[in-house]
Amino acid sequence: MPVYIHIIGDSETDIWGLSGRERLQRMLKAFSGTRRVDNPARIPAPASALLLRGDYLFDAIVLGALIKARTDLVLVSEEGEPVAVRISGGNVQQGFDEFARGGEGQTLSSLLRYELKDLDLPSLRQNLKKRDAPYVLPISRNSRCNLESELFDRSYKGVTDFVTKWLWPAPAFRAVRFCIRAGLQPNHITLLSLLFTVLAGIAFWYGFYGLGLVMGWFMTFLDTVDGKLARVTVTSSRLGDVLDHGLDIIHPPLWYIAWGMGLSADYSLSSHLPLLFGLILIGYIGGRLCEGAFQFWVALFDIFIWRPLDSFNRLITARRNPNLVLLTLGWLAGRPDIGLLSVVIWHLLSTGFLSVRVVMGWLSRRSRGPLHSWFEEIVAGQDEGKLAVRIFVPLRSRR
Repeated sequence: MPVYIHIIGDSETDIWGLSGRERLQRMLKAFSGTRRVDNPARIPAPASALLLRGDYLFDAIVLGALIKARTDLVLVSEEGEPVAVRISGGNVQQGFDEFARGGEGQTLSSLLRYELKDLDLPSLRQNLKKRDAPYVLPISRNSRCNLESELFDRSYKGVTDFVTKWLWPAPAFRAVRFCIRAGLQPNHITLLSLLFTVLAGIAFWYGFYGLGLVMGWFMTFLDTVDGKLARVTVTSSRLGDVLDHGLDIIHPPLWYIAWGMGLSADYSLSSHLPLLFGLILIGYIGGRLCEGAFQFWVALFDIFIWRPLDSFNRLITARRNPNLVLLTLGWLAGRPDIGLLSVVIWHLLSTGFLSVRVVMGWLSRRSRGPLHSWFEEIVAGQDEGKLAVRIFVPLRSRR
């Protein structure tokens, strides 16, 4: 039997264009085995129900824990306010009435009262490569700006390249706000990103490196914007996922090959392009295979969150943005051939390093058992001063 979910009330203001109720409705679509009802009287007597306040922001991890809970409970906020009720056994209507009145009453007082820390929720977000504390936050007009900033920050990957991590956040925040006000969807941004990807490749092919770099950098920025827009508005589609992830995987080596084709015969490297293209493919595909091999055969998480060394490596490893920096520096120096050569060398070095880390992970698992991410080993009150913690862990999650 499904878990019936009823949302009580709504927020007095929108967060990233969505009211609290609308956000919850979108988030709940991702959970199987649930059924949302507008009238709690329609919930069958023996069924389990989850009552949620629409004037709070809920972490998806918290919702998942409440849906899977095996006991009836009342979840309270840091201020002691009841924000969610998991109830069953024919007491749903009575529980709803008491919850709607503020949580006071015989039925709810008989339930266990939980705080977030009592749910024993994981802080490791593998999909975002970060450690982040679960949350349930009240929505109000006074807190709207702070909540939008926090929700945007939580949508960001913790371990990524240095451009995405430190250069893009501020302009991406403003771009996401513009997109929401203009009614633009993540797929619109992804399609625009695809257009600039193709145009940049064409410009590289014909040797218009400056123009191609402008469009290439704009594409990388849009690649950040579409993901953040999707997360803060809880908007996703199968087409969007395929376009976004497929584009990320396919286009980088094609850009490098197009860059090489744009080199004139004046450059000595132009006579060695077949070799360079082969090395590019070996380095790029090899790096991707190392990442996949680690996650499928060595550990259950991404290689870049295994140890702090791997997280630092992700800042500069041979992915699109660091390589684009190398190409840009080569063009600025008037030596686009050296820019391409540096990308080839950096790919091979990065893939060699990843290969070593995969072997080390495999040997460690054989001798010591399953691997764990260093994010899971952070000790509150002791590790806040470590460089890796300061760089990769949000302040709210260090305690």
